[in-house]
Amino acid sequence: LAVAKTQSDRVRSKLWRTDVVGIADFARPSWEPRLHFANLENGTVRSFLLAHGKGSDLGHTGWLQNFSSQNGSLATSRGAYLTCEWYTGKYGTSIRLVGLDPDNSTALDRLIVMHSAWYVDPGMIPKWGKIGRSDGCFAMNQTDFNEALWHLSGGRLLFADRIV
Repeated sequence: LAVAKTQSDRVRSKLWRTDVVGIADFARPSWEPRLHFANLENGTVRSFLLAHGKGSDLGHTGWLQNFSSQNGSLATSRGAYLTCEWYTGKYGTSIRLVGLDPDNSTALDRLIVMHSAWYVDPGMIPKWGKIGRSDGCFAMNQTDFNEALWHLSGGRLLFADRIV
């Protein structure tokens, strides 16, 4: 909640809504819930599985090794994102993201979005010890992604980094 409040205050002028903040904590491995929906109005936090980009974990260890905002890197970028409108893409309904920091300013050009994906199914963990990787997008399990559609889209903050 403290990180959500600090980051929300930092980019408040660019946000449309400040009730819920998404915090992607890439200090945690992919087999643990690491996307947190922090409700700043009632002080609650809900946590979900979240994939990172293939370019951020070349050995597919389940740990994010590096961030990148380079086109073609297939990596996850750190920083503050504005969640925008829904649209229908390769993975169905998705949430467009606009990077608000220098470290993720290429997000829109790179087509970095939030979407659901089969490879984030919790059933992957007992079988493989981790979930799959995206092309740099914030991919969630389908059921969990429905929560993002209703509670995180529409002008809210998604902040990604290694939170320690």
